[in-house]
Amino acid sequence: MIKVFGHKAPDTDSTGSPIVWAWYLSEIRKEPAVAVLQGEPNTEAAWMLGKWDLPKPQIIADVAAGDKCVIVDTNNPAELPDSINDAEVIEIIDHHLLAGGIKTRLPINITIRPLACTATIMHDLMGDEDLARAPRGIKGAMLTCILSDTLEFRSPTTTPHDRFVAEKLAADLGVSIPDFAAEMFAAKSDVSAFADDALLRMDSKEYELGGKQLRVSVLETTAPKVLLDRKASLMAAMPGVAAADGADEVLLFIVDILNEEATLLVPNDFVKQVAEKSFGATVAGDTVVLPGIMSRKKQIIPALAV
Repeated sequence: MIKVFGHKAPDTDSTGSPIVWAWYLSEIRKEPAVAVLQGEPNTEAAWMLGKWDLPKPQIIADVAAGDKCVIVDTNNPAELPDSINDAEVIEIIDHHLLAGGIKTRLPINITIRPLACTATIMHDLMGDEDLARAPRGIKGAMLTCILSDTLEFRSPTTTPHDRFVAEKLAADLGVSIPDFAAEMFAAKSDVSAFADDALLRMDSKEYELGGKQLRVSVLETTAPKVLLDRKASLMAAMPGVAAADGADEVLLFIVDILNEEATLLVPNDFVKQVAEKSFGATVAGDTVVLPGIMSRKKQIIPALAV
């Protein structure tokens, strides 16, 4: 059985795209496959599973030698199971930069395209004939992934093709994109049940900057005040999360989806320096607003400097 999975701390795309591709492998290619996760899905991803009546994939801690695997929505070994190079990776489908470090025994299919969402790539790989055979839940997962990764087309990562595919899927499903996205973002914004350390890891990537190991975390929300009201406890939790995860610092960007801006929490002088050198900001307190900043992949990570 082929295991299909995305990165650690599964967001909507890393939850939905494994489900989509496992269906495609099993039903179209006739290669038995199962979607798995590397952690609990975030609130929006969990909402997607309920919305489209999709079972939550099994959560795995690692892979074993000889396991056949398809990696989606990442190609970075730091975001993959520890034993990934002992497994048999047979395919990678991704929309991030090529990180390197994955070893395979044989040549494999690799598809990395500069699109906003892995599900958009999967749509193209399937083609209309195969997509027509997909059940509503699979098409719904694809639509949810695309609207999530594009923030309903607000993110600068959005391409005209992502929008075209999303609108095509929505028309097929009879879904109003504005109404559907509002439901999605309400689910994404409901973080009341999560502890501070869980929020800091919910949508997070590892990154090295100036000899320091960073955990760069993003929380996308339509209710930023709910998170900003917790800023003191979130900042107090940062050193413990960093120490537990082998990082030097945690950067937390709270992305206001509707106002199209990010607020960076500034717990110390290092983060203040990063904010000022990376974004040309003037930091006067323990937060700084960064107008127009929406995307970690396209606007935050590439800009980071010390």
